[in-house]
Amino acid sequence: MNTRIVYCDETGDDGLNTCSSNVFILTSLYMPVESWRENYNRIVELRRHLKILYGFHVKQEMHTKHFLTDKNPYRDYKWSDDQKRDILNFFTEMIASLDISIINVIIDKTNIKTNDYPILANALKYNIQRIENTSNNEWNYLIITDKGRIGPMRKTARAIRVYNPIPSRFSGHYNKPIKNLIEDILEKDSRESYFIQICDFVSYLVHLYYKIHHKKENLPTRVGKLINKEFIENVLRTLSINGVLNEKASSQNYGLVIYPK
Repeated sequence: MNTRIVYCDETGDDGLNTCSSNVFILTSLYMPVESWRENYNRIVELRRHLKILYGFHVKQEMHTKHFLTDKNPYRDYKWSDDQKRDILNFFTEMIASLDISIINVIIDKTNIKTNDYPILANALKYNIQRIENTSNNEWNYLIITDKGRIGPMRKTARAIRVYNPIPSRFSGHYNKPIKNLIEDILEKDSRESYFIQICDFVSYLVHLYYKIHHKKENLPTRVGKLINKEFIENVLRTLSINGVLNEKASSQNYGLVIYPK
């Protein structure tokens, strides 16, 4: 059986309080093991190109929210707005060229009606369910996530190997345990993983898209000074056209998986 590597990262916090964020997004990126080296080489090639053009250090982490809000270390580079938009476009085109698939699960906390809704657990479960469905029992997969939430994520993954309730078309639920996830979920610092940084990039752009298209909210002030609605739409459209987004994950635009219903 062939194997896929899955990387995960999130935008927003997984607490029920909506003060800091009213949505939580967990993005997963997966690829065949045999595609890893070529994908990695393409990322490194871009990073070296950005070093030549803009001085962007090859090993400098790309943390998209901080990049867009002009926080350090990015402020120290003193890039113009045009240069920053060019860097974002370079990243978008590079991601679109990779042999990967991406799933975005959005938990809209404003739709939660109970005080015990497991935001992180559900976001991870819905990601894994869709990866499992996509595998069609033809390949297995290993998950690597950013540091910080490894305990509850491992607990969730272990649980759904035993009990994974799926709504029945007729009534109630039936149990469909996860079979193709191998090992416990592993963690890696995002500073040391270009692939986790890609998850961060896509997750934050999806967050902005959801904010303006679904929530009908304005962009954060600093972000809105650099990019607009059309720019964000173009990023997702580019990923869609190049087949990077798993649009079979849901019937929503760009395959966005949105809960609670």
